[in-house]
Amino acid sequence: MTRHAIIGGSGLTELDGLEIIDEINPDTIWGKPSAAITVGKFNNIEILFLPRHGKPHTISPHKINYRANIQALKDAGVSEIIAVNAVGGITDDMTPCRIVIPDQLIDYTHGRIDTFYEGNLEEVIHIDFTSPYTESLRQQLIDAAKKCNIDAYPSGTYAVTQGPRLETAAEIIKYERDGCDIVGMTSMPEASLARELDMEYACCSLVVNWAAGKTDEIITMEIIENNLKEGIGKIHELISTLLNNK
Repeated sequence: MTRHAIIGGSGLTELDGLEIIDEINPDTIWGKPSAAITVGKFNNIEILFLPRHGKPHTISPHKINYRANIQALKDAGVSEIIAVNAVGGITDDMTPCRIVIPDQLIDYTHGRIDTFYEGNLEEVIHIDFTSPYTESLRQQLIDAAKKCNIDAYPSGTYAVTQGPRLETAAEIIKYERDGCDIVGMTSMPEASLARELDMEYACCSLVVNWAAGKTDEIITMEIIENNLKEGIGKIHELISTLLNNK
């Protein structure tokens, strides 16, 4: 039986409507995950919830123990992960408060531990990462958005940056030239680690600001938080509709 998990990002440290059944405090071979894993029922579907940045929100993107997070979910029997990410909009269609279901990514991070396959290997392992997000799960998110009349963009390339600082205007120009539509800090190595453990993984991104240089407005936490508050209800509705169709 498929066991579902949600990894919550900025603005989603808990899931409204989750009937809590249990809480898991795992310790993996890679260390402890960002926070305890909440086990609950959401519309009568069992789901596990892990806040990526901890609870409270205190772990910067480059300091997250991604291996421990993914391993903890795998050890708990999870086979399907919906990752929620707050991102900046680069291309014209990626307006604030819009939900995007990306189908590709480019990894600009550095220095992050990004594989389970290192040290004392019997053989070198290379995963196929042609499509970094599980297409069937992506399509379920797209279908759920249509059912609840949410104008979710059904594709896009996610530029994954190191953080915790936001990007320069010149960097955003480069990412746009590279073909990126949105920019965030947390989809890697989360996506590749899930693939290494043969877990389905898809990303539900909420645009919370225009990327650097796309407007004359200075990007502030107030702008980001206001857009998070406005858009997070759509995320809840989308996830609810998705689970109702499981």
